[in-house]
Amino acid sequence: MAHRARLVAQGVAVGLVALLFLLLVWSLVVEDGGDLAAAAARGERPEAPDFTLERLDREGELTLSSLRGQGVVLNFWASWCIPCKEEAPFLEQVWRKDRKRGLVVVGLDAKDFRKDARRFMRRFDLTFPIVYDGPGKTLARYGVTGFPETFVLDREGRVIEAFVGAVNADEDRVRLRAAVDRALAS
Repeated sequence: MAHRARLVAQGVAVGLVALLFLLLVWSLVVEDGGDLAAAAARGERPEAPDFTLERLDREGELTLSSLRGQGVVLNFWASWCIPCKEEAPFLEQVWRKDRKRGLVVVGLDAKDFRKDARRFMRRFDLTFPIVYDGPGKTLARYGVTGFPETFVLDREGRVIEAFVGAVNADEDRVRLRAAVDRALAS
């Protein structure tokens, strides 16, 4: 009986050590980007974490820091996400309307298959840059917990507005357009 109790105690100890290790790893990942949406809501204007990711809209890679000097709408999405499908045409409209003013809309596809993402791009006739983060490392650095999430960055690469969930309601679309105007005025 004492042997069994000792084995149970050792199992619990190993489990606790494993849990603490996982919490440490999680905190390191989240600390890098943190919850940018909450920080932006508090008016903190945190710097957007840089990334270099494979492009799906054409050959090559895109590095976020290469867009400094332009306003950026960064939209995290996946082809299987229903709200992402609903907001995609609006984001394309924003891109077509404001790209000559210095705005870049960047779609960041994550937790998805490349072929499904490309099918999504064709279905919605998306012409803005699309990058691929299959394993979701950039997703984690931004603190994104679901799809879609959208961040508006000013010309200095700072997050000035964040949208958790689809930008579908009229008030959200007005808020996004106002954020784009602020980003381009900076």
